[in-house]
Amino acid sequence: MAAVFACGNGAVLSHMSAAALWGLLRPEDGPVDVSTAARSGRARRAGIRLHRCTTLTGQAVTKRRGIPVTTPARTIADLKGVAPPHLVRRATRQAELAKYRLGPRIKGDRTRSDLERDFLKLCRRRGIPAPEVNVRVGRWTIDFLWREQRVAVETDFYDYHRGRIAFQDDRARELELRRHRLAVHRFSEVQIDDEPEEVAADLRDALGLAS
Repeated sequence: MAAVFACGNGAVLSHMSAAALWGLLRPEDGPVDVSTAARSGRARRAGIRLHRCTTLTGQAVTKRRGIPVTTPARTIADLKGVAPPHLVRRATRQAELAKYRLGPRIKGDRTRSDLERDFLKLCRRRGIPAPEVNVRVGRWTIDFLWREQRVAVETDFYDYHRGRIAFQDDRARELELRRHRLAVHRFSEVQIDDEPEEVAADLRDALGLAS
């Protein structure tokens, strides 16, 4: 809030900082992103990354928790100019799950099948044998299976696995898979995107592969 007010009338939280405020991305250490339509004024302020945006109109601005901030749609549009593509996809997906209004210009391109493709790409790039995909075990379909090693992997979006019903389903699923003597490993979207080496190391251990 202080960073926004320090930049004068019409200033709003934006870019990565706005994405964190909306819950689209995890908060990061570092300067606070603030946008303003003003063309003049101090260019630098300690702890603030100032963006001068002549297209910052009233329709692109709202308030959240009392803080002037770019709308989710404008926030994602701004992210495309400063963030890696996987973070833009993640923010878009989280906005869709939160049912924020994004408008026709923001199109989601991150579905569960994208996450599964990213996992298979991780395996290929790190020399891990390709698993079977979407395999039926009992009454469940699991994402990936190394049948000989009896190792299963589930790739999860947090939003698909929170809440009482999802929690109970996950426990029932894991119980049945254990009856089939499968070791189940779960990896989140964040781990696959941001921690691929740790994921690969865990898989190598589970599959008995040389490091």
